Amino acid sequence: MSAQVEADVRTISPEMPAMFDGMKLAAVATVLYVIVRSLNLKCPTAAPDITCQDTPLNRYLLKSCPILTKEYIPPLLWGKSGHLQTALYGKMGRVKSPKPCGLRKYLPMPDGATATFDLFEPQSIHSTGDDITMVICPGIGNHSEKHYIRTFVDYSQKQGYRCAVLNHLGALPNIELTSPRMFTYGCTWEFSAMVGYIKRTFPQTQLIVVGFSLGGNIACKYLGENPANQERVLCCVSICQGYSALRAQETFLQWDQCRRLYNFLMADNMKKIILSHRASLFGMSSSNMEAADLSHLYTATSLMQIDDNIMRYFKSFHKTLLTAFYVPMTILFKMYVSIRKFHGHNSLKEYYEKESCVHYIHNISVPLLLMNSSDDPLVHQSLLTIPRTLAEKKQNVIFALTLHGGHLGFFEGAVLFPQPLSWMDKVIVSYANAICQWEKHRPQCQ
Repeated sequence: MSAQVEADVRTISPEMPAMFDGMKLAAVATVLYVIVRSLNLKCPTAAPDITCQDTPLNRYLLKSCPILTKEYIPPLLWGKSGHLQTALYGKMGRVKSPKPCGLRKYLPMPDGATATFDLFEPQSIHSTGDDITMVICPGIGNHSEKHYIRTFVDYSQKQGYRCAVLNHLGALPNIELTSPRMFTYGCTWEFSAMVGYIKRTFPQTQLIVVGFSLGGNIACKYLGENPANQERVLCCVSICQGYSALRAQETFLQWDQCRRLYNFLMADNMKKIILSHRASLFGMSSSNMEAADLSHLYTATSLMQIDDNIMRYFKSFHKTLLTAFYVPMTILFKMYVSIRKFHGHNSLKEYYEKESCVHYIHNISVPLLLMNSSDDPLVHQSLLTIPRTLAEKKQNVIFALTLHGGHLGFFEGAVLFPQPLSWMDKVIVSYANAICQWEKHRPQCQ
């Protein structure tokens, strides 16, 4: 009996290493499969999908901007992942970012707030010889010191553009708020003040409006609110915006493309910005603010919860101010106008509706380039019907949709390490150059 067992053991033992080797190979194959799928390594590269009408201007622009008709090639190992592109943008902005020198300007607002923007003079003469200023609106909670803004400004300066970059109200950590108000998704007051300053200070300059993400919403809303806002504007470029805050907030509650996680991370960042200005925003009425409202702000896990709680707080603050007779009337009036105008919405739906550029963008008559990425984890595919439909109906609109790029990523590079300058930066400047040449030599171009 024992001899039989020993024989069986000798028979099985040689098979065990082979079985373990097979398991290792299966594990390695599984890991490689997950990596290939998650990094989209098998996904092809392609030129942007362009939607526009066949007009002389659009034909000229596509011919003069070959970058829009050639394939965008991201870094080989990770560039086809929208999540990694977005994460790298969110963490680093850009690599080896330059530090352009500019002057910070302070603009007092009617409600007591102080808008700030940074002004950067051109480092060369523009190819047309004209005076042209890019007025730039950054993404949510961003400002002129962000790396992606610095990289774009430096590149634009070298191409002969003056750059004015808005610092969203409350975004700069070292600038205190001077009124109980900060930036919102669609408030155009500060951007309008910056543009007005540029027009007054440089009466000969022409403007190119550039907006990134939330800044694209503000820029397009500003131009569409009043036809007078488009005076001396050559064109507008919007990158990676969502067009409708109301429709976007519904998608931010979904786990598709980890959108719910991104919502949580952005909400956490917004809470930090709000609480860093707690004394300015809530100081006057902190004793009247219900503890439950403040706890809701602390425990909020989505942008929608923050918006709803901040709105409800300021509406109660508005009522408190009306009975605060000890407050000087001039200050009371300014704060009343500010809060009533910006936070007097009856519902979150109404707030999102009025803050979205989707209701104004069709009023823009200057050339308009709208650019998004198919793998942007923040902008749901359903939102892209807005710019596509607009480009199909309006002659002045070009909609460019890339396969890759993530949210404000658009990195370029051979294999692993990205280049300092992104594909997005090159597209904006190339489009702006083409528009300037068109305006300079319109008879010849036609």
